[in-house]
Amino acid sequence: MVPGSAAYGLDGSDTIALQDEKIIWVGVQAELPQEYSKASALDLEGRLVTPGLIDCHTHLVFGGHRAREFEMRLNGASYEEIARAGGGIVSTVTATRAASQSELVAQALPRLYTLIAEGITTVEIKSGYGLDAEVELRMLRAARHLGDLRDVTVQTTFLGAHAEPPEFSGQGDAYIDEVCIPTLRAAHGEGLVDAVDAFCEGIAFSPEQVARVFEVASELGLPVKIHAEQLSNLGGAKLAAGYGALSADHIEYLDAPGVAAMAVTGTVAVILPGAFYTLRETQRPPIDLLREHAVPMAVATDANPGSSPMTSLLLAMNMASTLFRMTPEEALAGATRNAALALGLTDRGMIAPGMRADLAVWDVETPAELVYRIGFNPLHSRIFGGQP
Repeated sequence: MVPGSAAYGLDGSDTIALQDEKIIWVGVQAELPQEYSKASALDLEGRLVTPGLIDCHTHLVFGGHRAREFEMRLNGASYEEIARAGGGIVSTVTATRAASQSELVAQALPRLYTLIAEGITTVEIKSGYGLDAEVELRMLRAARHLGDLRDVTVQTTFLGAHAEPPEFSGQGDAYIDEVCIPTLRAAHGEGLVDAVDAFCEGIAFSPEQVARVFEVASELGLPVKIHAEQLSNLGGAKLAAGYGALSADHIEYLDAPGVAAMAVTGTVAVILPGAFYTLRETQRPPIDLLREHAVPMAVATDANPGSSPMTSLLLAMNMASTLFRMTPEEALAGATRNAALALGLTDRGMIAPGMRADLAVWDVETPAELVYRIGFNPLHSRIFGGQP
């Protein structure tokens, strides 16, 4: 048990009592129950304590990089033009297929460490750059192994429906039936999948194709998520909400019916400003509409080699406020409480008795400082599962 005898949390408390991996009491020090008074104490000297940050949408495991495409975009090529010319996701598929599991882990570790150094205690990692059974499983095993190597919880998401691989170009239905769905079943059989995702977009898969994947996920008892309404509105978020989706991510082109459907099912809107910024998009997500319908909003890095080569959740929080006018309070909730909801995790993201003792300790005076600074990391320390 480690009470932070001079720390203060977001609720104004100055003492947080921990036992094993759980928070067992929160309040002012003068009211600390007698049974906790003789426990060992860690004095945090008045620093701000928040829940450990949660990055609920990343593609941290991949091979190679796409700096050349960054140059192409600067010269006027669009995301869609690059993808149709054989770049984009497909170029990362080539590099990922050529990498062993140990190489994928070695390349991902620096990216993961950068997130951990900003106070992240839980991170989601997707597959989706293998697009064949062997490499999709390799990616998921690599993601699981990352959680064994570092003090961080890794949630894995199967994203077999990310793009058509070159050998199935123009054959999306065949790819879904012959590769994606059988691989999902195999990954689930190995215990490698916490959730199932799909990219519902004109350059990816149709709502009908995504629904086939989600039907199998439902059969296997796996929750679903969706990349939707990033470049156009195909109704992907509404479709996913019909399956009780944990989240709909990107959602720049989300419309009122889609928002209403998400509100009914509690589907979280995951805001990804890194991709918006990198692709120089102009269509902003409907933040006001999401507020109006009380749809919870999470914020994530979307860390990936192409459209969001960003490994700073603090920067994503700043971008969500600066570019999309989310309040600092909304941005912080989006990287803690609502990010946990987007992963289906009910045991973290808040400082309250019974919650997992994942905490971040900051050298700041107010929570807003975490959002307004750019390129500055004020993390003092992390507490992961009750261990500083």
